[in-house]
Amino acid sequence: MKWLYFILSNRSFLVLLLVVNVLGTAYGYYWYRFQLEETPPIFLAFVPDSPTASLFFVIVLIAFLWKKNWPLFESLAAITLFKYGIWAVVMNILVFLKLGMVEKEGLMLILSHGAMAMQGLLYAPFYRIKLKHVVIAAVWTLHNDIIDYVFFMMPSYKVLDQYMQQIGYFTFWLSVASIATIYYLTQKKNRLKWKLVHE
Repeated sequence: MKWLYFILSNRSFLVLLLVVNVLGTAYGYYWYRFQLEETPPIFLAFVPDSPTASLFFVIVLIAFLWKKNWPLFESLAAITLFKYGIWAVVMNILVFLKLGMVEKEGLMLILSHGAMAMQGLLYAPFYRIKLKHVVIAAVWTLHNDIIDYVFFMMPSYKVLDQYMQQIGYFTFWLSVASIATIYYLTQKKNRLKWKLVHE
């Protein structure tokens, strides 16, 4: 696994990952632009789920480049990247099944969100997350589910509107699984220290 540590701790790779996530975050907010125009101001922070998750990770990557850890943002990023990465992959597969065809935009979303979920997990050994950070991130995540499926602010997939109750149920348990996964992965004793490779 030394090769993986070498890649993940390489400063050039971190910069590249930062650029990719900044661009992905910007595109994500752009993708939500029409829904955000119709969203009441009080709910604006809770509608663009995936770009907000990647924004948390942008902050984490900036800290890593400074050889620092900001554990609250690490917890928020890891949990929401994993959750919304998997969520988007599942939703777009369901859209394909419903339409009976594969769309290019949906395929792009599957690939990008799959990578999004994975990047949050790969950096787990470098996080300095404690239980209190997981608790705060868990409250944010579950509160977001309430906003989405009680106040109906969830991402707009009109093809799947008739399945909102089932999707809400799935999303709640995906949140629980995401919280549990990140807690398990980040409470190990064999945490890695930042020794950035400069090549």
